[in-house]
Amino acid sequence: MEILRETNIDFLKYRRFWVTFSVLVVIAAIVAIAGGGKLNEGIDFSGGTQLTLKFRERPDIQALRDIAGNAGFREAIIQRFGDADHHEVMLRIPIVEGTEEGGGADLLAALDARFNAEAAGQPDLNRTGSDALGALLTARDPDGVGAMAGPAHYEGVADAIAALRRKVGLFTDWSQLTGAAGVSPAAASLLRSEMRLGSFAVLSLENVGPQVGAELRQRGMMAVLFSLLAMMVYIWIRFELSFGIGAIVSGMHDVLVTLGLFALFRFEFNLTTIAAFLALVGYSINDTVVIFDRVRENRRKNRTLPLIDQINRSINQTLSRTILTSGTTLLASGSLLLLGGEVIRGFAFVMTVGIIVGTYSSIFIASPFALLWEQYRGRKEKAAEKAPAAPAKVTPAAPKSAPAPNGGRPAPAGKRRRGRG
Repeated sequence: MEILRETNIDFLKYRRFWVTFSVLVVIAAIVAIAGGGKLNEGIDFSGGTQLTLKFRERPDIQALRDIAGNAGFREAIIQRFGDADHHEVMLRIPIVEGTEEGGGADLLAALDARFNAEAAGQPDLNRTGSDALGALLTARDPDGVGAMAGPAHYEGVADAIAALRRKVGLFTDWSQLTGAAGVSPAAASLLRSEMRLGSFAVLSLENVGPQVGAELRQRGMMAVLFSLLAMMVYIWIRFELSFGIGAIVSGMHDVLVTLGLFALFRFEFNLTTIAAFLALVGYSINDTVVIFDRVRENRRKNRTLPLIDQINRSINQTLSRTILTSGTTLLASGSLLLLGGEVIRGFAFVMTVGIIVGTYSSIFIASPFALLWEQYRGRKEKAAEKAPAAPAKVTPAAPKSAPAPNGGRPAPAGKRRRGRG
């Protein structure tokens, strides 16, 4: 399938302009990463505790900040999470000084004092684990199954309640328990008398120490760097060094530009983001390899045509494929960015921006740098051919001695040489 046929666009005519433009963009991206923007590191890298809470009513973010500040977490990051109708909030607090853990328990205690003060001392069904629920039901035996069958029976009941809670997120009414398989009216009545329904539930809790976070950050960065180097070596072996240089410059350009925009928009930088950048590097190199492979085929067919014309011809021949591949992939990543929700938004942003930047760099960065390296090598070889050869050193020959009389053989005995006169 081709949407463009017989195109003859001179992509490399303004290569100096595009390379200069890209250099300026990369410099701006580096400033955004290291300067005022910086990376909004998640707890995967910075360490700390991250909680995702679901409230019965729409929470007031400023009130939550005040509660966290009064509990000693003035640097807490609080933001809405998911759809507004779900009343979900994500809180991130740093590592407590002098410990390897965050202060998640202290923060939850402060929230309980504010939202669940009327039922203090009672266990909360929205935050009680299935083991504790099973133990309570087994001890009271509301279904009268007996001591022998009780543990297995009530373990199943507790698991059903926990599964329903994960589905709804937060129990707001006791009638919801009837939706859990195996929960009898007697068991529901017992839980209602012994427990309470709190105003919020903990959907997730992550805790990462500072040493683990630093190690994850270092390994993530090294993974991206080594992937770029490995791909350059592969292209060097599979094609030529000039193509490998163009590919790695293009890959570094894509990573830096996308990372700069990522820092500018303040998306959370975590392990999922590293996975997105690795996918971006692979996608960008794949698009570049397609063009370089066509260049190699064209060079075999016509070795007299200049390399710049061969590259232009190859880009035009693969242009339809590039547009179709990038366009369809962009539809998928763009849909994730718009509709995927907060959890996957950073990943979708990297993929969406990376596809656009990667397609651009395959044409306007990788190819010009491959051409530049080839021209540099050609000038170097010509300079070596024109250089005058160093004069050879002449070693003087040893003087020849006069031949001995009689060919060097001794005169026969008894014979004497006669003189004249």
